[in-house]
Amino acid sequence: MNEYPYPLKIRAVWWKEESRETCWINTLKLPFHEEITCSSDPGRIAKAIIDMEIRGAPAIGVAAALGIASYAYTITNKPLEEYTRLLIDAINLLWNTRPTAHNLFWALKRMKQKLHSGLEETTDTVKLAEKLEEEALAIMDEDIRANIKLGEYGAELVPDNSTILTHCNAGALATAAFGTAEGVMRAAWYRGKKIRVIATETRPVLQGARLTVWELVREGIPVTLITDNMAGYVIRKGLVDLVIVGADRVTREGYVVNKIGTYMIALAAKRKGIPFYVAAPTSTIDLESSIDDVVIEERNPDEVRKVLGHPITLPDVPALNYAFDITDPDLVTAIITEKGVIHPPYPENIPRILEH
Repeated sequence: MNEYPYPLKIRAVWWKEESRETCWINTLKLPFHEEITCSSDPGRIAKAIIDMEIRGAPAIGVAAALGIASYAYTITNKPLEEYTRLLIDAINLLWNTRPTAHNLFWALKRMKQKLHSGLEETTDTVKLAEKLEEEALAIMDEDIRANIKLGEYGAELVPDNSTILTHCNAGALATAAFGTAEGVMRAAWYRGKKIRVIATETRPVLQGARLTVWELVREGIPVTLITDNMAGYVIRKGLVDLVIVGADRVTREGYVVNKIGTYMIALAAKRKGIPFYVAAPTSTIDLESSIDDVVIEERNPDEVRKVLGHPITLPDVPALNYAFDITDPDLVTAIITEKGVIHPPYPENIPRILEH
């Protein structure tokens, strides 16, 4: 069993050893119900990612990797050619679940590479499944360790007795465990820093109200909930000392793709001279794409027309539902990773830190 320097009180996705299944907590049911689902069916796991039972870039990547490994064990009775084809089909199915989060593609590329390298070593489908399990568990372990490490780097940037504004949920529920933005908060809290957090509700799916608040209350970290459109005023009023958010993708130029509404908070923070930090593992950094290549996901307009399934407007009114927005590099004070804190200029410093 892996040992970590901090307690992992909340897990979003994990491996069930006895049944070789991928398990997750259904974040759609939080904070009122803690529903656990386990499956080896890539179709079920794909649905969980699309429907946002599993959400958050690192968690999506880990779940996809575990899903391929768990599925591999269910088809070991197939001939090698069919076994390989079914696994590639499963990878492609998961690949097409959500277009923006970079960790999904990063993890599935690794699983595909492991399958191909495994085929060069053995034709035994059980041994291939074992190799895929080993790779998926490594991806999960690396995510946890990366979050803890970036949390420690980020904690150095958090003043004692400070108030942190965060948007959406970049916590344990968005990763394998511990969290990115909330990982920084956890590490600071465990070091004895008396922090307070202001969390936005994060419309339309309310990840801040439902998930971030739930996590921080469980951790014992003081948290206050605000509406999304209150963020600018609480910054202007001087109630915020720094902003920490996560990311679904960071491009090589330093553009940050994160939950819709992040850009407006970054603008307000810049105007008032408040540090705006992005916490993200290097698996979220995409060196291959420029910002013009990134597809911003558009989700079902009904998520905007309803709150928790309840209509709030006319049923046929047109609604836009962009899931993410783009924050420009000049608005980002620093990017906190497990390899260290990246400062501007990002086009030079992002590739440099990834080389280490």
